[in-house]
Amino acid sequence: MTPAPLISLSPFSPILLAISWPPSAYLWFKTLHLVGVVVWFAGLFYLVRLFIYHREAETLAAPLREAFEDQYGLMERRLANIITTPGMVVAVTMAIGLLSVQPAWLHQSWMHAKLVVVALLLAYHAFCYRIMGQLQRGTCRWGARQLRALNELPTLLLVIAVMLVVFKQQFPTGAATWFLVALVVAMAASIQFYARWRRLRAERLASQEAGGAAA
Repeated sequence: MTPAPLISLSPFSPILLAISWPPSAYLWFKTLHLVGVVVWFAGLFYLVRLFIYHREAETLAAPLREAFEDQYGLMERRLANIITTPGMVVAVTMAIGLLSVQPAWLHQSWMHAKLVVVALLLAYHAFCYRIMGQLQRGTCRWGARQLRALNELPTLLLVIAVMLVVFKQQFPTGAATWFLVALVVAMAASIQFYARWRRLRAERLASQEAGGAAA
């Protein structure tokens, strides 16, 4: 009997189709992939938050500024190297495992879109390392306000990735989708407004204290 021809779904699909996994492999890959994604995103969210605190510490007096900058630098390195990057490695490795079990996904448009989202997340991850290095050297030009806006990007990418996985080929484009996007934008805007209000309030209190001391 002539063996059935191997259908090429992508440049990597012949390799993926050649791998034989036990029936439970899909569930294990999926479980570990989800764990990796949770750890990865938790690290990404908090890492940029530390960048914000790091930048805000530059306004403190010299002794406190140096102490806080050293502490934030240590926390950033530990978070990035011990939690965030290992989570990324687990998430990506298990995703490759999932594709080896379900290689047909590589031929579907929703997976192509998700791979673009993953590429953007990997670029964001690398960019966080760049900012971390600049903060260590004292050459970072990103202010706290810009970093707060940057910190909302993985939220939007996460929402898109989850929707692609859940809906696959039936990705919704109706009112519910736009409402969800508007909700994410509103959350980002509210964080910016709150940060501005807190900064203005601190400046006003400092001015009042200075005026009271002068009197």
